[in-house]
Amino acid sequence: MSSVRYAVRHETEYRYRGNVAHSHQQLHLTPRSSARQRCLEHRIRIAPTPLVYSEHMDCFGNLVTRFELDRPHDRLLVVGDMEVELEAVPQPPREEGESWEQVREALCYQACARDAEWVEAQRFRGESPYVRVKRLFGDFARGLLNPSATVLEVADGLMSRLHREFTYEPGATEIATPLLQVLEQRRGVCQDYAHLMIACLRSVGLAARYVSGYLHTRASRGPAAEAAAAGAEAGEAPRLVGADASHAWVAVFAPPFGWVEFDPTNDMRVAQEHIALAWGRDFGDVSPLRGVILGGGSHSLTVRVAVQPRAS
Repeated sequence: MSSVRYAVRHETEYRYRGNVAHSHQQLHLTPRSSARQRCLEHRIRIAPTPLVYSEHMDCFGNLVTRFELDRPHDRLLVVGDMEVELEAVPQPPREEGESWEQVREALCYQACARDAEWVEAQRFRGESPYVRVKRLFGDFARGLLNPSATVLEVADGLMSRLHREFTYEPGATEIATPLLQVLEQRRGVCQDYAHLMIACLRSVGLAARYVSGYLHTRASRGPAAEAAAAGAEAGEAPRLVGADASHAWVAVFAPPFGWVEFDPTNDMRVAQEHIALAWGRDFGDVSPLRGVILGGGSHSLTVRVAVQPRAS
C-alpha cells in the first residue's frame, strides 16, 4: 500500500462571559514524526496575539507550545493547521512474538539488561493520574491470559472485548470520571476506552501508552465497521467512531515488533486512518489545550476538527 496524506485543521474556541485578564496555555497540537508518520507542515494561529510564545520538547518526545496573554479578552481562538504523510506499516500476526508472561517478567526484572526500548517501556507500566493499577482491571483481562498467549493475542482480545461489551456514549463521562465507574457502567467515549485498555494491560504487568490524535473516516476492516455499515445508507462508506473530533487509542509494547497500536473504540489495529499528535501515560500528558486563566467567569467551548485527504 502506498503512503497517504492528510490536511488537518483543529479549531478550539473559548468565549467568556467576562474579560480574562491573564492567560497561560499549553498546547499539544504538533503531529509527531515516527516510523509510520511524517509531519510535512504545521502552523498554529492564536487570537488575540500572545505576549509570549515558546516551544519545547517534553519528556515523552512531544513538541509542546506555550503562550501567555496579558491583555483583557473575552474570546480565545487557537487554530492548528497541519499536513502529514502516513506510510503503510506491516501488521504482525497476532500469534507471533513473545508471550505476555515472558514480556511481563522481562519488564519486571530484566529490562535494564536489554536495549533502550525496554527501559523506555518501563515508563508505561505503572499508575498514572488517570490510569490506576488494580486487580479488578486485571480480572477483566484474565480470560485472555493463557500462558502461551502472545502480547498481541492478549491486546487483540482485550480490544475486541471492550468494543463488544461497552457502549460509546458521548456525555456519559467526564475526564474526571474514575475508571472503576467506567468499568461498572460500561459506557464512555474514546478516551475511556483507551484508559481502560491501558489499565487492564498495566494491571497484568504489560506496558501500554495513551496516544492522542485524529481519525479519518473510511471503510474499516474490523467488526466496528460492520456495525457502522448496518446503519449507513446505501452507497455510503461506514463511519468510524471518533471521526471529525480528537481521538484516542493505545500503543502496546509487543516485542520483537516494538509498539503496536490498537483502537478499542473501533476494534481495529491502527493503520493509515489514524494521525498521531502526541503520546504519554494518559490524557493528562497530552491534552490538546489546557491552561490557567485569571477572570472570565463562565465560558462556552467549541472544538472543530476537519481531516481531508491530499494527493500524495
